Amino acid sequence: QVQLVESGGGLVQAGGSLRLSCAASGSIFSRNVMGWYRQAPGNQRELVAAISRGGITNYAASVEGRFTISRDNAKNTVYLQMNSLEPEDTAVYYCNAGGTITTRGDYWGQGTQVTVAS
Repeated sequence: QVQLVESGGGLVQAGGSLRLSCAASGSIFSRNVMGWYRQAPGNQRELVAAISRGGITNYAASVEGRFTISRDNAKNTVYLQMNSLEPEDTAVYYCNAGGTITTRGDYWGQGTQVTVAS
């Protein structure tokens, strides 16, 4: 059974930082691109960042230079370091697996809320 479990969300002031983590079951993690998506109320779910098993990354233009995606293949975990957070970053953030660095896969975590206060 595929499991993706996110953690690390919360409330932060604008300009602050958070780090999200996603622990994945071994079978899905080792073979796949891992990604972070987000969905704000009333908006479509959108790609934030994705990383291949070999470390090739892709970022949304809105987060380029502020967010960093990384993965620890030994721990089956993918991270999203978010710096210089803005109120517009407020959303539920979802871990995703099974896609490419530009397209979503079929596997999702339960989501973690990130709220950035102005």
